Amino acid sequence: MKSLFTFTFFLKVIVAAILLQTLYFKFTGAAESVYIFQTVGMEPWGRIGSGVVELIASILILIPATTWLGALLAIGTISGALFFHLTILGIEVQGDGGFLFILACVVFVASAILLWKERRNIPVIGKNL
Repeated sequence: MKSLFTFTFFLKVIVAAILLQTLYFKFTGAAESVYIFQTVGMEPWGRIGSGVVELIASILILIPATTWLGALLAIGTISGALFFHLTILGIEVQGDGGFLFILACVVFVASAILLWKERRNIPVIGKNL
């Protein structure tokens, strides 16, 4: 049981760390972040809005009772990022070698695992899952 706790904790920290580290770039209007959101037609409201949602998701993921909700928010937000990478931006953005895309994939997979693990804690429907 300890290894499951350790794995779950590791996933929570990974997702929160990735989401939180990108906030600096979004909230300070870093050139790469502005470029990304201008390219998809969502600058500045998409940059700031997604940053706020990612901040909330990061906090909720780290609270045991709300991990499921944080994971769901992270999946929703990162799905948008993946969609734009696959349709408008491309895998590689401004010569990053696909690093942002890889981080988005890690967040998506880790959040999906967390949501699956926490599915029974979802109010109303969780008991049936």
